[in-house]
Amino acid sequence: MTISPTRILVVNDDGVDSPGIIRLAERLGERWSVTVVAPEDDRSGMSHSISTRHAVIASERADRGVPTYACSGTPADCVVLGANELCGGTPAIVVSGINLGANLADDINYSGTVGAAVEAVICGIPALAISLAITLPDRERHHHWDTCADIACTLVDEMLREPLPAGTYYNVNVPNVEAAALRGICYTRQGRKTYADRLARKDTATGTTFFWVWANALFGGGEDSDVAAVEAGYASITPLRIDRTDEAVLGDRTTARLSRRV
Repeated sequence: MTISPTRILVVNDDGVDSPGIIRLAERLGERWSVTVVAPEDDRSGMSHSISTRHAVIASERADRGVPTYACSGTPADCVVLGANELCGGTPAIVVSGINLGANLADDINYSGTVGAAVEAVICGIPALAISLAITLPDRERHHHWDTCADIACTLVDEMLREPLPAGTYYNVNVPNVEAAALRGICYTRQGRKTYADRLARKDTATGTTFFWVWANALFGGGEDSDVAAVEAGYASITPLRIDRTDEAVLGDRTTARLSRRV
């Protein structure tokens, strides 16, 4: 399997028409050979879902500056389809984003943006997921996609020169500010997210009950976390691994079992 050192696959979970993926592809396309394969509409919150019960369809978009395909499947499907069929060869790197909204702390477990990066690493392709860390009230404000795109280009260049270890990928969150206002870049650990009231309920006069399953989120994780970095105005780069084995517990259990056998 031939790998091109200049071929980049761009995916996301917000959909092929998201301004974030369009700007990301434009900027990456100034330096590398880029192909976009993205869901035909919003697939946010799908995590690492895959399509197993129906066929996946890809339709080419002729109105883009780089080869672009709208996919009927999930973000993970987009990675498999792009890497094996639509890129013209295995890409050197998969870049997932730019997501509209942060993917911090425990939210990475739900994120389709991060799920696509996970699928890439499973396929043996280096990957990064990148998000513009806005909050819901900010959705009507100007979005600084270029700040994110510049960092993505820098990281792709770095990863091409110094590849990450197998099984590792980057989760990147960038504050929604102009590049000149960014305080810097921090390498961080994953923070935590808990809920003061996970389930919110509202009963109506008509007898209908509405539930908001994710309510009153509380973020934390310490000064070296992704949450703290973004709140302080830094872009956060968190190295993550797809192997979830708890080595410390495994080592303890293995040692205990071996000692009982003696």
